[in-house]
Amino acid sequence: MPTHHITVREITENDIDNLYDLIIAIARHHDQEQYVLTTPEKLREDAFPPPPETATFGALLAEVTDAQGQVTVAGYASFTWNYSIWSGGRYMNIDDVFVWNQFRGQKVGENLMLAAQDLCKTKGVERLRWEVQQDNHKAIKFYQRLGARVDIKGVCKWAVT
Repeated sequence: MPTHHITVREITENDIDNLYDLIIAIARHHDQEQYVLTTPEKLREDAFPPPPETATFGALLAEVTDAQGQVTVAGYASFTWNYSIWSGGRYMNIDDVFVWNQFRGQKVGENLMLAAQDLCKTKGVERLRWEVQQDNHKAIKFYQRLGARVDIKGVCKWAVT
């Protein structure tokens, strides 16, 4: 019998500090903290601008409620809405998925991915897209178990400054 309950919801302005902590945590996990240039203020400005429909990103927050009713942030998934010329429609691009170590293996990541899928259905979007490192076999197996197709494709980056 489960000793906790997982809830996934879209972030609010009050979640920005938790979101920033999670962003720093995933960057540390990948030994890339030096590349995080954003701030909580920038995140707040980009996720909750006036007017709201001009937000540049969104995020889902997973919370775990234990048997005593204590709620703890367990992980997140961040995303943007993009447009595909070929399919002629919008799609969700997931940027990061991260779950704190103590919550891994407890279906938090799965709940985040399923919530992203549900959000797409709600908005009439038919496709999700994200990237995974080729050598991250555990993540690839996880995504395939959820029904995702993994295409091996190179990612190019070009600094324009």
